[in-house]
Amino acid sequence: MSNPTVDQPVAEPPTPAPAKPKSIIGALFSVGVFIFVIYYFWGGGVENKVATDAVDQYHIAVRNGTPMDRCVHAGLVSAAYIQAKDEANYKEWKAREKADCAAAGVPEE
Repeated sequence: MSNPTVDQPVAEPPTPAPAKPKSIIGALFSVGVFIFVIYYFWGGGVENKVATDAVDQYHIAVRNGTPMDRCVHAGLVSAAYIQAKDEANYKEWKAREKADCAAAGVPEE
């Protein structure tokens, strides 16, 4: 009697399929998103976005608000720029705040 396992051919292990282009693109996209998030939160993206939003809100107040609204929003913009550590824009908006507040009748400190 012969051993049936000896007579049978030995099967080779299956070779892994090559990486699909979609999975490579997805991985690269994920890495790109991760790098962007790191930059955005730790590279100043959030602070700059806050300042940009504050400037947009100031312009809305200029178009639709009172002189007091302009004064208040100019102060918010200067505060956003100091939070972003942007000294040049902070100085510019602090001067604008002073002028807008004077126009609104707010006394200087």
